[in-house]
Amino acid sequence: MLEQAHQDQHTVAVIGAGAAGTLVAIHLCEIARRRRTRLELLLIDPAEQVGTGAAFATKDNRHRLNVTADKMSCHPDDASHFLRWLTRHGNAKATATEFAARGDYGAYLSDTLSDASARARTVTLRHVRGQVTDCAWHGKQAALRLADRSVVRADSVVLATGPQAASGSWAPEELRASGRFVPDAWAPGALDGPLSSGGDVLLVGTGLTAVDVALTLGRDDRTVHAVSRGGTLPAAHAVTPLPPVAPPGSLDGLPLSRLRRDVYRHVRRTLRCHGDWRPALDGLRPLTARLWSALPDGDRAEFLTRDRSLWNSHRHRMAPATAEAIARLQESQRLRVSAGQVATVRSTETGEATDPGALLSVTLDNGRTLKVGWVVDCTGPAARLAESTDPLDHSLLASGLAAPGPLGIGYATDPDGRLVGGDTVAGPPMWTLGAHRRGQLWESTAIPEIRGQAAGIAKLLLDEAAPLPPAPPRRRPVDNLGEPLSTDPSAAATYRIGLQRLMKVRSGADRAFLQAVELDPGFALAHAALAMLGHEGGAEVDVPRALADAQRAVRERGDARERGLVDVITRRIQGPPGDGDAALLRHIGDHPCDALALSMAVPTIAFSGVTDLRDDAYELVERTAPAHAGHWFHTSLLAFIRQELGAFDEAGALARQALTSEADSGHAVHALAHVHYECGDHQDGLRWLDSWIADHGQGATHGAHFAWHAALHELALDDATAVRHRWSVQLAPPQVRGIRALVDSVSMLWRAQLTGQWTGAVPIAEVLSEVAAETLERPVTPFTALHSVIALTAAREVCALHRLGRYAAQHSDPVQREVIHPLCEAMAAVAEERWNDAAPALQALLPALPRVGGSAAQREVIEETLLYALASAGRCAEADRLLQDRLDRRSSPLDHRRLGRLATI
Repeated sequence: MLEQAHQDQHTVAVIGAGAAGTLVAIHLCEIARRRRTRLELLLIDPAEQVGTGAAFATKDNRHRLNVTADKMSCHPDDASHFLRWLTRHGNAKATATEFAARGDYGAYLSDTLSDASARARTVTLRHVRGQVTDCAWHGKQAALRLADRSVVRADSVVLATGPQAASGSWAPEELRASGRFVPDAWAPGALDGPLSSGGDVLLVGTGLTAVDVALTLGRDDRTVHAVSRGGTLPAAHAVTPLPPVAPPGSLDGLPLSRLRRDVYRHVRRTLRCHGDWRPALDGLRPLTARLWSALPDGDRAEFLTRDRSLWNSHRHRMAPATAEAIARLQESQRLRVSAGQVATVRSTETGEATDPGALLSVTLDNGRTLKVGWVVDCTGPAARLAESTDPLDHSLLASGLAAPGPLGIGYATDPDGRLVGGDTVAGPPMWTLGAHRRGQLWESTAIPEIRGQAAGIAKLLLDEAAPLPPAPPRRRPVDNLGEPLSTDPSAAATYRIGLQRLMKVRSGADRAFLQAVELDPGFALAHAALAMLGHEGGAEVDVPRALADAQRAVRERGDARERGLVDVITRRIQGPPGDGDAALLRHIGDHPCDALALSMAVPTIAFSGVTDLRDDAYELVERTAPAHAGHWFHTSLLAFIRQELGAFDEAGALARQALTSEADSGHAVHALAHVHYECGDHQDGLRWLDSWIADHGQGATHGAHFAWHAALHELALDDATAVRHRWSVQLAPPQVRGIRALVDSVSMLWRAQLTGQWTGAVPIAEVLSEVAAETLERPVTPFTALHSVIALTAAREVCALHRLGRYAAQHSDPVQREVIHPLCEAMAAVAEERWNDAAPALQALLPALPRVGGSAAQREVIEETLLYALASAGRCAEADRLLQDRLDRRSSPLDHRRLGRLATI
């Protein structure tokens, strides 16, 4: 007998370890981890492996999901979770619109549960192999009897046994008694007989199950027959799907006759306007459960009789590749589909039913007779609970713990999925989901619906079992600038270390934030900081996961500032361009001492900063100075802003003031490096910067960027030997990788080549090998995109530049569309040495470049390219004016040399 292991923890029994049960278990682990709730989680299922169930245990890679990868995540708030898993597990080129193999999805469910349970240290997960046959409640505890007569006890129960087995009631007795009848195609080994022997096969049913079985059993020496009342296979998904189209008017409260008419009108209208009926049905999906729930039982029964087959064949569609494979089977006559029902079956052999040579003669109600070796039931799950063969269903109904749902389909539940007993009152803590809720929701068997139900049940169950305690009256810990934190002192101390490193631009901030979330998985700001470091800072972070964790945590435990900051970061990462900038400035106005927000606003090193509202951001940071009372961090940011505005003397003084208080302040060093460069103090600036790099710079996060600044001085001093040495010692891979290789190493190489300080082949290929293809080809921010353009130009990848241009042209960010897209075309002209096309295009773009973010010195690489294009096009007067303007701003031996050379042309 299995007994509860700890009296101080809550035990949850999830009956069924297929997709629905696994999803419940995943969300229970996630929430219990975040809340640090002690939980014993029992997954009860006779299967050897959890996660797959009947639906996803298949090993046949021809069996595809009928929903695209972007809709199959375990997490409703992290849509790309499954897609990211696919790219890490042998399918690096998977796309959001891919229809993955169903077996891969089963592996994904298992992996995700393993990961969730491993991370949830307060949860004990056990897989109990067995079938529950009976459930009884004794006080506040359930006793679940298994088929082997052992008993499992639990405090809460989730019924997740999935669709009922097909009843097979259509099959004549002689067929059911035959060894040539397969009543459940997905039972382990069920198709071994048809696979290993000859003879044609009859599939009864023409839905998605029949499609998969036909793919498995179809072969050259066999005909697979498929029959159903309608004789219709599922429709196919479009190869290039269109967005859903919602109906133009409300459908709420309509009787079935009116509802049917309006739906048909909606479908016809969509077909006329878009050339495809599918978006119309997809647009109905969010409404289906509500519309079904509002129908009286008479209308529901009529729908099942008259409309269900048509609805199912169009709503539950085949993946395009599956449809193509089925079409090939039909064209070759290896699959024949017809309307009909089985009338009689007789054996044509006198031997035993299990005799391999036995054949069946099947007569249909349309008069046709088929000679087949096997008959497979593909009619799908039994519709009504009364037809169930599961003893647990009968036990729950007989005891009054549960009642059938509308029309006897599934179980009766409250809106949250809690079982309603025979007295129509919610009883003990028992929930169900998925197919068991079809009677009340109709659409309740696809992962997008099941995962939402699973997340809701997990939260409600733990809210009831272990309610969140009220906020303690004691004083909360604070961050580095005195802002309160909704966490415990140990996690707060680690977070402060991470924030201090971020404020100083020191390495290890991501590790400290990771440690903070390990200490307190419900600490929203630590998750949010990780998301931003991954999104813009190049840290190896699963950004969507960290952001989803932050959103979940802050809903449960977060004050107004924390909720506002998580919202800002969500907008910056996921929202429409510009929305995040405006929200960030509003947040800083309300919370001027929010160090993470201030770091995000100023385009220094860690983040790209506010772009379209740059002047507003600078003004706001200036106005927050009194709140900081001269603190070195804020003073460092002020120094950077002042130098960007051309106030170099003030910027230098502020930077030195900050460094007096904190010699490790990377922001102050960065600001002072810009001051030296823009003022033409190349010798002194280089000596000072090299000294700092050798001492305090050893622990800097972005050491490559400080090396890049030193290289800028060496370039300006026209010292090609020093530039080469700087490259080999501080900027060449593998010393520099990822985003810094793209932003710093590539930029320096390109400038060195343009200015004649790098002769011979430029080692651009070795740099690009350190940059992820996704970063290069689909850059998240305009600032990253700018450097992707430079990299592709340096590599003379003209086709890739055009692809990046198309990506930017279709981007939701106007900066990508209006600046990066034309920049790609201009730089393609540079790569092809079409100088008269390149020069005017680059010149026109110069005023818009500040919109991409970053510093003026970083954006100057485009001006350098323009100078080279002008000189190469023979437009020396224009190049001369550009160089004269620069020399008016700062001294540069390099620019003096180039000016002298222009005079000789």
